[in-house]
Amino acid sequence: MNKLEAFGHIAALAIRGDLVFPTSVNAALRVQLALDDPDCPMDEAIRLVLAEPQLAARTVALSNSAMFSRGGGTITNVRAAINRIGYHNLYALAAAMVVRQFGSKIADPALRVKAEQLWQHTVHVACLARIIAREVTEVNADTALFAGIVHEVVGFYLLSRADEFPGLLDPDPENWQPASEEIILREVMNKLGIPEPVASAIEGLRDGFLGVPPETLLDTLLLANHFSPVASPLGTAREEVPQAESVVDLFIDEEMAARMVAQAELDAAAMNSAMLV
Repeated sequence: MNKLEAFGHIAALAIRGDLVFPTSVNAALRVQLALDDPDCPMDEAIRLVLAEPQLAARTVALSNSAMFSRGGGTITNVRAAINRIGYHNLYALAAAMVVRQFGSKIADPALRVKAEQLWQHTVHVACLARIIAREVTEVNADTALFAGIVHEVVGFYLLSRADEFPGLLDPDPENWQPASEEIILREVMNKLGIPEPVASAIEGLRDGFLGVPPETLLDTLLLANHFSPVASPLGTAREEVPQAESVVDLFIDEEMAARMVAQAELDAAAMNSAMLV
């Protein structure tokens, strides 16, 4: 099966809703979907988190990181951890587990390297999106963090299937891949229950233009991708801001960019540390 046939086969399966997720992804997904309810009682959130020991450990670890502790005391239990980071960030952490688990069963060493680089790209974009939302676009920072975490979910999904389809990620000189990838992306996001505003921004990344002034979630993701110090290993057009460097400079000067990238590096390290628990 060549690359075209492989993409066509996976796209056809996606249209039918026949998406293959690792068991660990399904477990984390159940938690994420439950936490999507803003009226979820605290006791129920605690029960859900404790039912997934990895998520429980990571929630406490993230609450004690520099990203959220802000000089507060050490957190030692899930209830206090959820109170500190909030439902939105707990939801984002569950989503990060979902994304991370896609690479957990990859056997090919070269694909594992790509999956790790894609994760590092993802976490840097997520942390930058959170900062850019606060300082530039003024969109909801928690939503921006979540959108950054899931913005490359189709790349993780394809990497998780690449062992089954050798050549799936080979170069695409005829540029027919984007159409199939958009179908797969749409169905994966639907399966993961990604809210429409976030899904719309992610779909717009391939061909979207930076607004003047930048003020949307799509603008936030475009800028976060632009400033990310770690590039996506999949080399798609989504990673480029389709404007001249001078347009970005109108809103983010060199000093501001350097400060945001440095803060995002610290936040990314905190999130990486929590994900390794």
